[in-house]
Amino acid sequence: MTKRIDFCTMLLPLLGIGVMLLIWTMISTTVAKDLPSPLKTWEESKLYILNPFFKDGEMNQGIGRFAFLSLVRVAKGFLLAILIGTPLGFLLGLSAVFHRTFDPVIQILRPISPLAWLPLGLVIFRQSEPAAIFTIATCAMWPTVINTAVGVRSISPEYLNVGKVLKLSPIKTLRRIVIPGSLPYVFTGYRLSLGIAWLVIVASEMLTGAPGVGGFLWQEYNSLVYSHILLSIIAIGLIGFGLDRLMSVVEQHFKTA
Repeated sequence: MTKRIDFCTMLLPLLGIGVMLLIWTMISTTVAKDLPSPLKTWEESKLYILNPFFKDGEMNQGIGRFAFLSLVRVAKGFLLAILIGTPLGFLLGLSAVFHRTFDPVIQILRPISPLAWLPLGLVIFRQSEPAAIFTIATCAMWPTVINTAVGVRSISPEYLNVGKVLKLSPIKTLRRIVIPGSLPYVFTGYRLSLGIAWLVIVASEMLTGAPGVGGFLWQEYNSLVYSHILLSIIAIGLIGFGLDRLMSVVEQHFKTA
């Protein structure tokens, strides 16, 4: 029975990928004949895949090197987002006064598109690299802020009362009660923030023309190299999936620690 479940677990995703490739092939041969088929995409893009770290100019690099450049920017922006967002979320959850004061501001800033934040970043920093990191951090921090605050408010008042009875200091209360109790919500916020950070970097690179997966996609669109556009889209999806799985592993590690 276990072997059958394992077999189905492996087979079903492969079946899903096969169906998508079949649909892609049908569309490329009937509806959109300018769209390269999976085979043509492979033939025209295999240099970037088989030699993923070659470099022959600023915007002519392997897909692995482009992915690395994008991931470095995402890591910087994501770390900045959680460094700001986590304590802000704890303050919102712990202090009713702080929540009433700043929650309206957060609700106004939260839905603003990265396409609006990026020009502001360029005005402030006058360089594309810090502007992109600023945009990632600003857009990605809100899920961490909101989920952390919700996690803190979900802690039973009885646990906080126990801390008062034991005369725990605010630091000890935070470390022994608040953080462990809100940790699942915090990591949910981190996963959502990481996903948004990856989405934002693609848009940022497309607008600034910075070398990376998004910048490569925009360059190939302007050059009408459709197979490389599809390569970029697949790479974006695979990397996003990998980042989500990685964060899931980290979350499980902290839950069982």
